[in-house]
Amino acid sequence: MGRWQEDEFEDRLKKIVDLGADVTAEEWLKNIEKEYGKVPLIFQRMGERPEVLISHLLYKGTVAETSGLDPKYVELISMAVGAALKCQYCTSYHMQAAIRMGATRDEILEVILLSGMIANSSVLANAYRVIDERLEKCFPCDVAAGKPTPPGRAKAQQKKR
Repeated sequence: MGRWQEDEFEDRLKKIVDLGADVTAEEWLKNIEKEYGKVPLIFQRMGERPEVLISHLLYKGTVAETSGLDPKYVELISMAVGAALKCQYCTSYHMQAAIRMGATRDEILEVILLSGMIANSSVLANAYRVIDERLEKCFPCDVAAGKPTPPGRAKAQQKKR
């Protein structure tokens, strides 16, 4: 399991059970504030239902901590996704985390440039795919392609002239 061992995971689960959801959530929120200077709103709201906050942070932490990627790159990737999804809060939070893990200004700018390129490509790929699927059914395209005009459309065309 990457940098994390199974027994560490089980120890974490046991500690959650021993402390209880309310105390665990409160402790985790304090740690987030200490590490990042503030608690993101999403975590504050989740904290109103400790079991939601704990399950979210446990999942998030386990994915990050068992990753074979350097933590700085995990944060840079997270920042890129936040930017591509147009979430200024996610982008800001993960940018700060990446900086704390040693990311440089140039690395951050490069990642933002790449995320913008991919987001743009996603828009184009989706739109072109929709166009390709729909063009054959599109009347003006049929006319341009020299296909016979259905009778109802021929009358509508003559009225326009």
